[in-house]
Amino acid sequence: MLPVEAVLLGLAAMAAGAINAIAGGGTLLTFPMLIAVGVPSVVANATNTVALFVGTAGSIFSLRRHLAPVKVWLWRFIPVSIAGGWLGGVLLTRTDERLFDALVPFLLLFATLIFLAQGLLRRFAGFPEHAPVHPHRRVLWLAMLVQFGVAVYGGYFGAGIGILMLASLGLLGLSQLHQVNALKNVLAGLINATAALWFIISGLIDWPRAAVMTVGAVIGYFLGAHYSQRVSPRVVRGVVVAIGLSIAAVQFWKQFGPG
Repeated sequence: MLPVEAVLLGLAAMAAGAINAIAGGGTLLTFPMLIAVGVPSVVANATNTVALFVGTAGSIFSLRRHLAPVKVWLWRFIPVSIAGGWLGGVLLTRTDERLFDALVPFLLLFATLIFLAQGLLRRFAGFPEHAPVHPHRRVLWLAMLVQFGVAVYGGYFGAGIGILMLASLGLLGLSQLHQVNALKNVLAGLINATAALWFIISGLIDWPRAAVMTVGAVIGYFLGAHYSQRVSPRVVRGVVVAIGLSIAAVQFWKQFGPG
């Protein structure tokens, strides 16, 4: 790894950590940067998952006091999250590099559009003023099925899983946004941890680059958490969406453009 690569990856990870602390979507910066410095796409995806995992742990810690009211849901959603994260990680290791390269533009575009539509998704989830303590069994199973699908996607690629989880958790009728975020972050952490463990076992991690990005992500996360009140989340989301769409367009051109 050249020094200039280390600097670029560190800065991208710092920006991603700060963005994740404020609005989410940091993967849309770090994954393309790994590809830009020459890391193969499958290895880049696995390395990115490991490098940004610490930021998820930080978000869980910051919302820990909101976990007690949602513990009743954890034992129901933890198994499907772990199973889906593992399956997604296995699918990534079984995907041919050329096929994944072809999927990258679509995955980036999908993640960016999901990120763009998060406000609509929150309204669609419709957290009510008074949430049912025990939702209907069919609703609970549907929520768990949706969560499993989100976990598979999260283990395979990962960008936007927190936003997608609003769909599954919204079905439960949870009313407190901080409690939803706490539950969402725990489940996202488990999905990423499961996939990351599989990637490590499979030997897919570029450890020097992962180390640089982990340090950058930690610094960026805590800076973002500290200064988040001074930055408008709407502005951050606008920047992330613009970057995501631009990178997706470049990847579409590289994969399917003339020549």
